[in-house]
Amino acid sequence: MEKVVWDDRFKIGVEMVDRAHAKLFRIVSKLLDISQDASTNQAAYIEGIKYLEAYSMTHFSEEEAYMRSIRYKGYAEHKRIHDNFRNKTLISLKKDLEASGYSMTAVQRFVGTMNRWLSEHIMLEDQAIVGKAVRQKKKDRSSQIEVITRTVNRAVQDVLQAETKLVSDDYKGQNIGNGYYCCQYYDMGGGVILQLLLGVEDTLFLRGIEKIPGIRKREMTKRDTLKVFEQLFEKMGRIFKVETEPEFGLENLLSKDGFRKEFMKGCPCSLLFGTRSGAFVFCYRSWREKR
Repeated sequence: MEKVVWDDRFKIGVEMVDRAHAKLFRIVSKLLDISQDASTNQAAYIEGIKYLEAYSMTHFSEEEAYMRSIRYKGYAEHKRIHDNFRNKTLISLKKDLEASGYSMTAVQRFVGTMNRWLSEHIMLEDQAIVGKAVRQKKKDRSSQIEVITRTVNRAVQDVLQAETKLVSDDYKGQNIGNGYYCCQYYDMGGGVILQLLLGVEDTLFLRGIEKIPGIRKREMTKRDTLKVFEQLFEKMGRIFKVETEPEFGLENLLSKDGFRKEFMKGCPCSLLFGTRSGAFVFCYRSWREKR
């Protein structure tokens, strides 16, 4: 996982805010270091994350007070972003940690999300406070994400016997540990092709197949893996009202590097879900074929 280092490009020119941001970067960096040390015990993770959470909340309050003091016009939206992170993203991340028993993979996922959120928030939202960046209104995808979340939860419950919780609605390719990956393509008509990408952490995948008749974990083949994904994709396709089932074969299975290569082509919707048994990734993109 790449470490984001504090430097002058993150400064907004307000000493109190810059000092707090620099400290947040140091805390995240320290957490990243301990998350990559196999000898670290659970207590160290828990205390480090508690400290990061407490300091973040203190900083949000101080930054909001500063925005009010200068009558910043974007205050309401900026506070909404803080509240959303505090009340949704952070809670989901903590549930993911607790459900996994603070596994190394879950801690790294937590730190990776914090790392990305912090750097992006400073470069866009915080720089806008002092006029160094122009806030761009993001398209509201809440209704779409709600539909996808319900579908994913039903599919994972039916196929893998686990209940999901949305951890991040802006997954950036963070490592979910050892896993199984697959993609599927749908012809949506008019030359439009839809690609769905799924990633399932191995602990979740292997737990789920124990419930599927005819598949033995110790003797599992690639075709067995494909059967599981075929059931998942059959349910996922309903989100996009896919009427015809496309061909599905071993070439649809991806390695971790193959998944990342496809993901890096750009996905307008990329969601990370947590379960008590492991993580689940759902992404999609579409394009129009050239005639």
